Amino acid sequence: MYTRDITKRISAGGVPIGGGAAVSVQSMCNVHTWDIPAVTAQIRALRAAGCDIVRLAVPDMESARAVSSIKELVPGVPLVADIHFDYRLALECAARGIDKIRINPGNIGAKENVAAVARACAERHVPIRIGVNGGSLEKPLLAKYGHPTAEAIVESAKGHIRLLNDCGFDDICVSLKSSSVPLTVAAYRLAAEELPYPLHLGVTETGTAYNGVVRSAVGIGALLMEGIGDTIRVSLTADPAEEVKAGIAILKAAGLRGGGVRLVSCPTCGRTEIDLIGLAHEVESRLAGIDADITVAVMGCVVNGPGEAREADYGVAGGRGCGLLFKKGEIVRKVPEEGLCDALLALIESEVGR
Repeated sequence: MYTRDITKRISAGGVPIGGGAAVSVQSMCNVHTWDIPAVTAQIRALRAAGCDIVRLAVPDMESARAVSSIKELVPGVPLVADIHFDYRLALECAARGIDKIRINPGNIGAKENVAAVARACAERHVPIRIGVNGGSLEKPLLAKYGHPTAEAIVESAKGHIRLLNDCGFDDICVSLKSSSVPLTVAAYRLAAEELPYPLHLGVTETGTAYNGVVRSAVGIGALLMEGIGDTIRVSLTADPAEEVKAGIAILKAAGLRGGGVRLVSCPTCGRTEIDLIGLAHEVESRLAGIDADITVAVMGCVVNGPGEAREADYGVAGGRGCGLLFKKGEIVRKVPEEGLCDALLALIESEVGR
């Protein structure tokens, strides 16, 4: 199996993908690419949220021509042009400094069109992502398999790869997405067995934020834990910045990214004698401004509370109308319930700042 430490490595604007590189987080702007003030503002917001690579829809030449201005206004941010059907858009984006192109070679016409795109990308060291979607498989494959299957999706990817390889191009990344989590996972597992290329993970069309994050976490998380996947995008019907936050959270949960505050809080039960839910939300909100690699525990009773709080860097363990304040396994003092959040934040800020 081609796990992420042994896949081919490509680079998008200086961000390595595959070959053991750290798993990167991507998102996609949802404003018109030709609207330069709007798109650059959104790129900056995505970058501030922690996005590593930003994708832009390029449905027309006006959008393609905007790439050079966007690159000037947001230097250092790797940009991907998302292109369908018209190979001339890919040529224009490559000429204007795009860092990566998402295109399916089988959808851009004659072999000479594919060759022209491959040549333009090779000359400028621009990698290409082949993006296969279970909802838009080629008719011959649907006729062969009857419906979208993992085998059909991977076979589609192989066909697109072959078109680029025939042009001498091999700086390729592959995605194999479906709105079905089991189908998506099966397709990526099969691809990891058969394809040496870095894999762009994602479950497509997952819906609004809550359901979308759950479905993405199950699909992307399962694959990451198996060593599959080199870059990820959480697709949500929401603000793109929420995709980035979810992607980072998935990487942290999988043990693939450190840094930032990790909040541990118990689910509460009948033993809880403080407003733990309210306390956890307040602590989470106030920790948002702290940039430190620490674990903070907010626990509700004496069963697991003291132990979890001791394992954390800082924490509180609730009692009856009060709680114990902990620091690195040691009890600092007992604090009344109404003062727990203030005491915990004051302790953290005194040591790590804001």
